[in-house]
Amino acid sequence: MACTSCATKSADGTPRGCKNNGTCGTDSCNKLTVFDWLANMAVPNGQEVFDCVEIRFKNGRKDFYRNHEKLTISIGDVIATEASPGHDVGIVTLVGELVKVQMKKKGVDPKGDLLKVYRKATQKDIDIWTEARDREEPMKVRARELAIKLNLEMKISDIEFQGDGSKATFYYTASDRVDFRQLIKDFAREFSTRIEMKQVGFRQEAARLGGIGSCGRELCCSTWLTDFRSVNTSAARYQQLSLNPQKLAGQCGKLKCCLNYELDTYLDALKEFPTMETKLYTDKGDAVCQKIDIFKRLMWFAYPSNYAHWYVLSVDQVKEIMQMNKERKRVETIEDYTVENEVDLQKEFHNVVGQDSLTRFDQPKKKKKPVRKRVAPKQGAVAEGTATERAPQKTQSTNNNTNNTNKTHNPKNAPKK
Repeated sequence: MACTSCATKSADGTPRGCKNNGTCGTDSCNKLTVFDWLANMAVPNGQEVFDCVEIRFKNGRKDFYRNHEKLTISIGDVIATEASPGHDVGIVTLVGELVKVQMKKKGVDPKGDLLKVYRKATQKDIDIWTEARDREEPMKVRARELAIKLNLEMKISDIEFQGDGSKATFYYTASDRVDFRQLIKDFAREFSTRIEMKQVGFRQEAARLGGIGSCGRELCCSTWLTDFRSVNTSAARYQQLSLNPQKLAGQCGKLKCCLNYELDTYLDALKEFPTMETKLYTDKGDAVCQKIDIFKRLMWFAYPSNYAHWYVLSVDQVKEIMQMNKERKRVETIEDYTVENEVDLQKEFHNVVGQDSLTRFDQPKKKKKPVRKRVAPKQGAVAEGTATERAPQKTQSTNNNTNNTNKTHNPKNAPKK
């Protein structure tokens, strides 16, 4: 997931480029990338190219800048941009008409006041930028030590230097308001640079730092997700998930954003189901719904007198009983409706690859029986016959074989030359 220069390894096996173990100078090349599907299309005659570009900085931070100088800029160029004070250095991620679409999506006015693009970064600009980036990790360790010394309930999660090295932005997370006036003075005295403190949420912290989720892939918030919608525990209830905080929480400690991905599909499927508060009135008693299986369209019911025993009914059967209850009719027992479904409840395991339903790991291991060597019968032996008739032939053949072996091994029986 890195650029070509970083992924290419040298003779000693270490990656080239920014020397960050396969990630580029902006910490991952694939963070919040946008596919430019208009790249191979020419601009119509008489229409000017959109003069704004999208530039990415460290850890996926993006901003829009106006190209007043009409520079020839393409995706991947290192650009020196306007900042206050000084200048910043970033990488171009998008140019052309798609920038206008992205600005509209994020609520930025294309005709408003935007910062300027100064020039393409020179080698001197890149050297200063890389030196400033090398200072960030040791500064973060020292900054955390100073925050702990002042007993501040905050966490310094990341540090970002400006491209010219004149300013350092400290990103921190805190549950409550923090008075860090003394901390800024200590930082300015320790690091001898301009300090800016910026508080971010726990989700934004995970998006900046990145990581691997429980699914085995990179975090959605650090690769493509830009809007953080609120996630409620009701999303897990609708999807019949166990309310286990350790499984439902992500790297940020909040509920996973992926709980909202399939929520609309589950809600559409649940429209055909009766509610969980459904009761079936029978002569034996009132059966209460205990569980719903959306994929198999099944519902589990139990009597209040015996909650340990559940009865499985299909959705159509539940609706049929409910219709009878509306007509003031009671069913004798719901067991009469579960007999037909007992055969359907057999578990069937299907392999995704398309192999057999049971794999070799599903079957218990069988003990291997000792293999007995069979002695080949003598030539001319009768092949047909009963088992009792064959038994003496086998013993006779074995005796003959033993006699033959004794003859061959006995030097007295050896033929004379």
